[in-house]
Amino acid sequence: MMSRNVYLVMVGSNPISPDIVYSRDSELKLAVYFTDDMPYVARKDEIQLYGYLNEKLIVFETIDISPDDALEVITAIKWYTQYIGHPEIEILPDDPRVEQEINIAL
Repeated sequence: MMSRNVYLVMVGSNPISPDIVYSRDSELKLAVYFTDDMPYVARKDEIQLYGYLNEKLIVFETIDISPDDALEVITAIKWYTQYIGHPEIEILPDDPRVEQEINIAL
């Protein structure tokens, strides 16, 4: 029998607070930002994935990610998209905003 993680969501307490998705069975936590409605600045030590809901960009960003939880990120995002009633959201690995400048340290 395969075990399934249980996810919970803490809905943002005000319009500019992100929802927080967290796993009951691991340390995984994700902040969910609807960028049209709230400020967002990517944190360089975290994983960010993107999607569109009705032409509004959503950013899924890990919170204090550990290597053990990295493989669970997509599962948690898929759970959240079903939770909000939009399981068809395509998850994108790169920031689709053209004006977004990405700094790469060499």
